[in-house]
This record gives sequence, C-alpha cells and structure tokens, in this order.
Amino acid sequence: MSHYDLIVIGSGPSGRSAAIQAGKLKRRVLVVDRKDRLGGVSVHTGTIPSKTLRETVLNLSGWRERSFYGRAYRVKDDIHADDLKARLHQTLDYEVDVLEHQFNRNHVDTMMGMARFTDPNTVEVATEAGDVSTVTADRFLIATGTKTYRPDYVPFNGTTVVDSDEFLELGQIPRSLTVVGAGVIGVEYATMFSALDVRVTLIEPRESFLDFIDQQTIREFTHQIRENGVDLRLGSEIEKIEDMGEHVEVTMGNGRHVRSEMLLFAAGRMGATTKLNLESVSLETDHRGRLAVDRKTYQTAVPHIYATGDVIGHPSLASTSIQQGRVAACHALDVPTLEESPWYPYGIYSVPEISTCGMSEEEMQERGIPYEIGVARFRETSRGHIMGLEHGMLKMLFSLKTRRVLGVQIVGEGATELIHIAQAVLNLKGTVDYFVQNTFNYPTLAEAYKIAGLDAFNRMPIPEEFKVKRSKKPAKSK
Repeated sequence: MSHYDLIVIGSGPSGRSAAIQAGKLKRRVLVVDRKDRLGGVSVHTGTIPSKTLRETVLNLSGWRERSFYGRAYRVKDDIHADDLKARLHQTLDYEVDVLEHQFNRNHVDTMMGMARFTDPNTVEVATEAGDVSTVTADRFLIATGTKTYRPDYVPFNGTTVVDSDEFLELGQIPRSLTVVGAGVIGVEYATMFSALDVRVTLIEPRESFLDFIDQQTIREFTHQIRENGVDLRLGSEIEKIEDMGEHVEVTMGNGRHVRSEMLLFAAGRMGATTKLNLESVSLETDHRGRLAVDRKTYQTAVPHIYATGDVIGHPSLASTSIQQGRVAACHALDVPTLEESPWYPYGIYSVPEISTCGMSEEEMQERGIPYEIGVARFRETSRGHIMGLEHGMLKMLFSLKTRRVLGVQIVGEGATELIHIAQAVLNLKGTVDYFVQNTFNYPTLAEAYKIAGLDAFNRMPIPEEFKVKRSKKPAKSK
C-alpha cells in the first residue's frame, strides 16, 4: 500500500495547481482522476472547449468584420459541426499534453479511476477494468468539480435534447436552438450560436439573469444580444419539454410555445461528490453536492481534508480555482504563502464578452458609499472605430470620499483582457487620478479607461492640493 503526503482527487484547475505546488515542495503527491485523460471538466467539457468553440465561431463566421463588410459577410460559407470540432480536439490534446508534462516534471504520481474514502486516511481507487487499489495519505484535497444538473422532466436523448457536456459533441449545427437557463454557460452558448446565424431562444424562468453583474452593464448586454438575434424570454416558468422527433417543444407557463431543432438544458450544476463516500469521513454536502470550507485555508470540517474549485461553489471560475489549489496545498503542507488578493476579475465569454472586477453600482448603494461614475463607449476610441466596433462600454465606480476606484464593468470586445488594468489599480488602492495622470497607448481600447476616468474626474470635487494657488501680486517685469 502506497502512502503519500497529499492525495488530490480531481485534476481540473485547482487539483492541478495543488499537485504541482506540492511537487515543487518535494512532497509525495498523487492525483486521482476518474477520466481516462487528465484535465477535469475545465479541459474536456468546460472552460477550454467553450472558449475554443467561441473563437472558432467568431473566426469562421467573420463576425468581427461584419460592421465593415455587411451582415452577409462570411469567412466560410457553409460551416459544419466538424469545422468547429476539429480545432476543439486539437486544443484539448495540447492542454492534456502540457498537463502530463507538468506532472512528470514535478514528480506527481497519477492514478486513473473512481476514488472513494474508506476511512479518514484511506482512499480506494476502482479502475474501469475492475481493479481496486488502496492508497493512504496524511492530507487530502477534494477537487472533483461539478456535473450537469439533469432533472427528470427534461427528456434528454443525447442528440436533440442535451446538457452542456453533450452539446460539445453535436453532430450537426441546428437551424434553431432553445437554451434553458440564462446562467454563464447558457448565455455563452446562446450568444455564440446566434453569431452562427442559428435562431436562438434563451429561456430564464426568473425575471432577471446574471444578477451578480452591475445592472446597467446587463441592460447594455441585453440590448446587444437582442440586436444580434437572441430571443430572450425572462420570467416564464417551463411547464413541460417534449421531444417531438422532428423538433423539441417547450410549453411555458404563460401559454406560449417554443419550437426548435435542438434544446440545450443549462440550468445549473451539481458538486461531483456522490461517489466519494463522504459519510465515512463525517463530511456533509449541501443540496447541490457542494462542500463548505474555511475560505482562507480551504479546510473542510475535517481539518486534514481540503476542498477547492467548483465543488465549493461561488465563484466557480478556473482562475480562482487555480489560486485556491495553490493556497490549499501550501496550508496542508504547513508552508507559508501569500494570501489571495481580495479583488479578482470575473469573465463571461459570451458574444459580446462581459468582465467585471470589484463592486457593482447596486452594491455601492447597498453599502451607502457615496460614489461617482465614469463611462466610456468603445466607439469613442479611435481603436474602436478602426475595429468597426459599434457597441462596447467601460464603466468605473469611484468613492467620492477617498477617490478610490471600487468597481469596473466592461461589456464588449476584449473585455476579459482589458479588466486586468482595473484589477491592478483596485488591488493597489488606486484612485481616479491614476487614469487622468497616466498616458495610454494610442490607439487602443485601453484608452477607454482614460475617457471614463476623465468623465468621472470632471464631475468630482477638486481636492485642495489640486487647486492652483494664485499670487495676489503681479509678477515684476525685468
């Protein structure tokens, strides 16, 4: 029986990060993954595939050039499912290859199979071939991620009624698509397929969507996706979903019906914890299969067992998961490390992109913080005009008391890249003055920060130290 300093269950972003960190600390570490290939949901069905698909769609459709050449412009006239999947598989193969190389270089052992606890320090790993291995460790990290939520009332068939995992294996591009659930996954797939000129209906039973995003930003985004052809149905309960053979029919509570060739059900995910036998180590999950942890150390209720990534819930981002894995591994192995930064960026890879960092306007109001807003439109920048951007907005929120930037929201081309300027200024406690004093490359979209900064600066009280002290006596001529 092999014994390790740390056993990591799951090889997604947080599991991978924790294992490599432990390897660099020269500890014995084992990664167990049920898949036949490393990488977890992020590499195989989540972050990497969906973003690769988005980039492929925008490239092949000529989406970015249509403002110049007209809505009928195409890079490739007939785009098929195989065109989308070719680049997808190439990217995934590369990601797995890089991960295997990183594990080898850092002396991380791997084992493929389903892990289950038998006691607080022992895990059994069952392979698909039926073999069972037993391994022990001083510390454990649960990084099993999530699985799709598949309610009984949805007639999943793997071809025309699918979840977000199955959607990536689509045999052909449908002419019409219904997406149920306007969360991050639903919004990303709905908008990217709309860019392929698929007739998309996006259904969200609640009256609003993406509630953690600033509402002005959501209004801007909603206007753009509707203009792009997404039929957004908010506040309508679903009564039933029927597989009618030639089409899928959704009956809604308000009496309306939606027909389409394909339906993607993307209303939530569950923590992949049911097969871990957590009862044997006295751990409980919530109704969504997620584990509660100390958010500074990522320890569960059992001190030597840690959990990171999507399995602990919000924010469920690959970027934050990577940080969580590193911090958890260091704490588990009693190695001091830097704490995570308080402000992290949130990116939604829809068409157009949305990215935020810091507080929303609604949060500022709830906390009673007096504030000023600075707004810039991408079309106001020369770079935006050169790129043919008709839409796109950058919004910044500043404290009137301290002049500090407290929140930034961006919707439009390159939002997920641009947000890092805001993140740096937020974490370094920068003020509106930074954006006014500093020079940005011209022409760039980043120049929108200067425009938004000046927009707010010109409406904020001028600090005493900025006021010009004029002499009462005129200067003597020589």
